[in-house]
Amino acid sequence: MKILLHICCAPCAIYPVDHLRADGNEVMGFFYRHNIHPYTECLKRQQTLEAYARQIGLRVIYQQGYDLEGFIQRAVFRESDRCRICYHDRLRATALLARRGRFEAFSSTLLYSKFQKHALIRSIGDAVGREIGVPFHYADFRTGWKEGIHRSRQLGMYRQQYCGCIYSEKERFYKP
Repeated sequence: MKILLHICCAPCAIYPVDHLRADGNEVMGFFYRHNIHPYTECLKRQQTLEAYARQIGLRVIYQQGYDLEGFIQRAVFRESDRCRICYHDRLRATALLARRGRFEAFSSTLLYSKFQKHALIRSIGDAVGREIGVPFHYADFRTGWKEGIHRSRQLGMYRQQYCGCIYSEKERFYKP
């Protein structure tokens, strides 16, 4: 199967790409960047992914532009629901690109993280897939969590400590 994989960062891509390829799928990546703050963080993640993709022969589409304002406008006054908004934005953009590229399915490295809301991701992915006409491929990549961390450290990858959004970055440091 030809799958377009939304990639949030290189460390989170290690296990999902390996797993999907081991199952005989042809995988291409898509780096979505509008939710990542600050811009320097976005660039670090992209550069790390570019280097890793070259190492493993993974073709990746890198989103153009940097619409942080659009992300913030959709999340403002709905901060408690920001993950749903962000998941929807990323999965919808991936599904639209998958349809344009005639992929048979789309998925996300969000499914690798034990910190993400899997039931919500799956629900949104399935709904977006029905709307756009490209099936969402759900797999619980968390089974490879420790393996991915170990390999990313072995490779000396830049490893971020938050999902990427401005709200998550605040929560990382601000402890009232």
